[in-house]
Amino acid sequence: MRLHLCVVGRLRNGPEKDLFSDYIDRFEKTGRGMGLGPVEVVEVEDRKGGGMKAEAELLMRAIPKGAVMLAMDERGKTQTSPQFARQLAKWRDDGVQSLAIVIGGADGLAPELRAQADISLSFGKMVWPHMLARVMLAEQLYRAASILGGSPYHRV
Repeated sequence: MRLHLCVVGRLRNGPEKDLFSDYIDRFEKTGRGMGLGPVEVVEVEDRKGGGMKAEAELLMRAIPKGAVMLAMDERGKTQTSPQFARQLAKWRDDGVQSLAIVIGGADGLAPELRAQADISLSFGKMVWPHMLARVMLAEQLYRAASILGGSPYHRV
């Protein structure tokens, strides 16, 4: 199952990018034998200042046709890491070819985009900068692959 991270903003060189790249590399190596990956990152930017609506239009164009869409949103439901791993495995086992994970900009995702998501997840009630949310997502993808692979990385 291919993963498409469709995100607002550019991740510039620095510690966030280093962490993100490290966890994505780990995920791809761990997940490859389990049918998870590769990961494609599609970064979009609204240079005209159109806000969430303009960002939503750019994100929708970045999502592959027929992909399952997971929206990362503060209003989404929370899951444990094992639940998230099971969800990824279920999609894979159900024959989902592409999973698009969407992260909005500083103001979040437009309501019309959230409404189109197959599932919305949250990292909790706190609001996180979208650049850190990318790092947290990458780590959870790696953790999910580790759980599915029986690695001791995730401790209960």
